[in-house]
Amino acid sequence: MRATYLFGPGDVRVIDAPEPRIEQPTDAVLRTLVACVCGSDLHPYHSAQPSEHGRAMGHEMVGVVEEIGAEVTTVAPGDVVIVPFVFSCGVCDFCREGLQTSCRVAGLTVPTGAGGAQAQYRRIPFADGTLYRVDVAVDDERMPGLLTLSDVYGTGHHAAVTGGAAPGKDVVVVGDGAVGLLAVLSARRLGAERIILMGRHEARTDLGRRYGATDVVAARGDAGVEAVRDLTGGDGAHVVIDAVGHLPAFEQALGVVRAGGTVARVGVPQYSDGPIGREQFGRNVTITGGVAPVRAYIDDLLPGVLDGTVDPGAVFDRELPLDDAATGYRLMDDRAALKVMLRP
Repeated sequence: MRATYLFGPGDVRVIDAPEPRIEQPTDAVLRTLVACVCGSDLHPYHSAQPSEHGRAMGHEMVGVVEEIGAEVTTVAPGDVVIVPFVFSCGVCDFCREGLQTSCRVAGLTVPTGAGGAQAQYRRIPFADGTLYRVDVAVDDERMPGLLTLSDVYGTGHHAAVTGGAAPGKDVVVVGDGAVGLLAVLSARRLGAERIILMGRHEARTDLGRRYGATDVVAARGDAGVEAVRDLTGGDGAHVVIDAVGHLPAFEQALGVVRAGGTVARVGVPQYSDGPIGREQFGRNVTITGGVAPVRAYIDDLLPGVLDGTVDPGAVFDRELPLDDAATGYRLMDDRAALKVMLRP
């Protein structure tokens, strides 16, 4: 089969790889319908150590079940399934609480050897607890929206939920990537009336306005903080979402949050030390967010995708065949594409 591997900084190749097979009775093997390049994939794209064997890439996909293990009961061959980006058993206490990212037997930190999603086929461990079956055809036109439920829509929603977006609360979203734009959409769904998007790329901020942003601030640093505070009567916003993950974005988020407000971080942090101390403590600012348990949110978000009341799939502005995955990485790294969808 064809699969995408990263061999070092900027060195993405689609190569021939062994086809996956059932290894445990709780496994399923999927044929990929759609996958994509994520903004978080660009972090190793910049910084990965050179490797002779490479690293399998991709964590977002929708697929069709080809084969199941003997203990799998919730999906069957031929089912179309959304694959959340973190595997989960579905039965431990954390999974039952809706925090599948901390699953005791799978979760974020447990290696599974499942391979990447940017491939023709993929083995899925803990299929019953991970996969989400949807009653659609393999060629359904809503596939881009369904794909966002694998990660970016659920992550934007997680930011809005943990941040406390609601009627009467001003929301600032730092970052105009796919997660930031879908955080705008999610904040609007939760009832926020004023949503300020901090971004500099007009095509993206135009989509942000379509999703519900009432204001756009292109300035960064002190100028950006001043602009947001001018828009909020000098106080800052009740809810600030950091959808970037770099230290300047977090510092900007702290600069625009209101006393008693919340900063929700969902951009993967690319720093180990940040400015949390007396300033945050004295102003009663809450820091929240984290890795989104997207499996827990699909029940809530899927109906809007299916009935067309929301269009999260609009974040995909390029579609390429899987064999052109390296081009997709370059387009996103050059900011020539917002998010690239891949079809085997």
